[in-house]
Amino acid sequence: MAPASADASFRRYFRVELAQAWPEAGAAPSLIAMDAPPPQEDCRPYVHVARLLAQAGVNVPRVIAADIARGYLLLTDLGSRTYASVLDADNASRLYGDALDALVLMQRASREDELPPYDDALLRRELMLFPDWFVARHLGRTLTPAQRDTLGTAFERILAGTLAQPRVFVHRDYHSRNLMLATPNPGVLDFQDAVYGPITYDLVSLLRDAYVEWDEERQLDWAIRYWERARGAHLPVGADFATFWRDFEWMGVQRQLKVLGIFARLKHRDGKAGYVDDMPLVMRYLRRACARYRELDALSALLEALDQGAGGVAGPG
Repeated sequence: MAPASADASFRRYFRVELAQAWPEAGAAPSLIAMDAPPPQEDCRPYVHVARLLAQAGVNVPRVIAADIARGYLLLTDLGSRTYASVLDADNASRLYGDALDALVLMQRASREDELPPYDDALLRRELMLFPDWFVARHLGRTLTPAQRDTLGTAFERILAGTLAQPRVFVHRDYHSRNLMLATPNPGVLDFQDAVYGPITYDLVSLLRDAYVEWDEERQLDWAIRYWERARGAHLPVGADFATFWRDFEWMGVQRQLKVLGIFARLKHRDGKAGYVDDMPLVMRYLRRACARYRELDALSALLEALDQGAGGVAGPG
């Protein structure tokens, strides 16, 4: 048994190499053991969402055994090749096409009462990570009353837009580090925080990934391809792509503000400093989107002031 991977939580994963074939593992020569120590982690959402996604036809690890009280799961192994480790200009269209197909499968299976709601309270808590952790803790800045008002007004506009979107199953971290090269492709991991919320959220996670950058022309092309698939699957997307794209961008603003706060918290609370290296890309996504909408002009100016005042988004060490 050897460490398989780590994530931004208290969970740990170990790969268990099998000395001989085990029927429960299928054809794979290994299994994954998850250690999710209570009370920091709760395995029950993982087991529940794994069942929902498997029923939808999404390739997720199968739970072979569970000791919920002690936080142990034994899972089938989807391998070690993440999208992030293999993506290049030649295979990106094929791999992202597979990821879009899997996303549509997941969303088609949506049922309102199966997952917690991605509601105003949760979205608002996520937004507050930006001033509390990124601005105050990471940049060491104190917002003026006028800047706090600017942020508050922007938050209300963002929340109004995102809460008005149609609602589906939301993975909440659907990106290149949680998608595995597998058969069928992709294998999907890290879904335990899934909720029922805005339809554009996972598409933003995928196309404006904090760890892999694509030019906006490709983002737009993939977004159109998703929109066409979604319409064909009778998902609740409108007939006007321009409106869908605006929803996508505003959802991205919410996610990117949250991610900057989370990355700052990982560094300063949890001692995981590596995420700071990914902040500049997240800030670029955020500032580009805000600059395109008059309603976000004041937020755009505030972001510029914070970024320049810090000498770059990474801020003090």
